[in-house]
Amino acid sequence: MEPFTHYVQYYETDKMGITHHSNYIRFMEEARVAFLTAIGWDYQQMEQRGLISPVVSVQCKYLKPSTFADTLTIAVTVKKVSKVKLTLAYRITNQQQTICKGLSEHCFTTKDGQILKLDQDLPDFYQALTKLAD
Repeated sequence: MEPFTHYVQYYETDKMGITHHSNYIRFMEEARVAFLTAIGWDYQQMEQRGLISPVVSVQCKYLKPSTFADTLTIAVTVKKVSKVKLTLAYRITNQQQTICKGLSEHCFTTKDGQILKLDQDLPDFYQALTKLAD
């Protein structure tokens, strides 16, 4: 799977000139949407079908800072998939080193909040994720 690339913008940095910590969650979100598209499950099309994917939890471990104009590469992998939850792992690197690692957990629901069982309600999606799991 091709990693996602993000170019750090000036507005994403703080007064110290480093990328503000809250932006890494946004970068992971961008990479997740690109990842889903790459495996054939475009998020916008999922929403048009009445499906949403709320974040259940998110973790981010900051290892090194990034700064304006850094090129960040975000690798997304399927850490775990169950019948009702997907856990994705993220590894964010700049030009030289890993600067951040993260995890996000998601469930899948209808727009009215009914939790979906991936293996039953979205079997093709479940199989695609299962094949990609560590």
